[in-house]
Amino acid sequence: MDFGGLETVVANSAYVAARGSNDSASAFATRDKKMRARLKLPPVAQCEHLREEIDLSFRSICCQQPIGKKLFQEQLTNTEQFKMAAGLWQDMEAYTTSEEAQRAPLAQTIVNKYYDSDSQDFCSFLGEKAIIRVKEDHRNGHSQLFRESEQQLLTYLESHALDGYKASDLFLRFLQFKWLEAQAVGEEWFTDFRVLGKGGFGEVCACQMKATGKMYANKKLNKKRLKKRKGHEAAIVEKRILAKVHSRFIVTLAYAFQTKHELCLVMTLMNGGDLR
Repeated sequence: MDFGGLETVVANSAYVAARGSNDSASAFATRDKKMRARLKLPPVAQCEHLREEIDLSFRSICCQQPIGKKLFQEQLTNTEQFKMAAGLWQDMEAYTTSEEAQRAPLAQTIVNKYYDSDSQDFCSFLGEKAIIRVKEDHRNGHSQLFRESEQQLLTYLESHALDGYKASDLFLRFLQFKWLEAQAVGEEWFTDFRVLGKGGFGEVCACQMKATGKMYANKKLNKKRLKKRKGHEAAIVEKRILAKVHSRFIVTLAYAFQTKHELCLVMTLMNGGDLR
């Protein structure tokens, strides 16, 4: 075996070992203690200034930002008045992402629980016309069945639950996460493994976040190639789009940083397939 082949075997072995530790109960052993300590949430007093600096609109902190949305839904679940609204929201999301064959029975369950006036979880804030449309059409199982109801749900929560969320301890936790999110992350946070694929501006490597042990795909864009082929603007646009999009069908941008020679986009690592 030549040196190049041996190097490939070593890289693949290290990658497989990292994936195995990440997917098992031993993931904690792969974490770097010093890096892990840098992820500690700061005191609340250190984050209070963020109230004046970030967008605190309902759509932003309760719908568009994953951490803010998760904490808001937890706040709803812990509040008796909004438990049924939280359940409806989560069930509608499960319906939207379910397989087509599963939608009709899921829709029936949702209708029985939240749209029947005799149910203890009946959502009275939904409009009468919206309730009638869902009841008449739920057996078809189309993807937009609850679209109108979801808009009414969010309007209701914005009017009645937003202020309580902003005054809660969970919102303070959200501010702590936003502070942590703004801290700089660089190449010292990651361990690179084998190359997954190559493109015109660089390569994509498997990497592991030292602080958490989680695996990602690190897209490295060579600065000289970007400048030579005038691709730097496209790279910046790509980064901005990935930072704003949160979809189950698009890879998520977890981190972005630059080294002396490369722009790095650290994204969700997807199993299988190829880069074509």
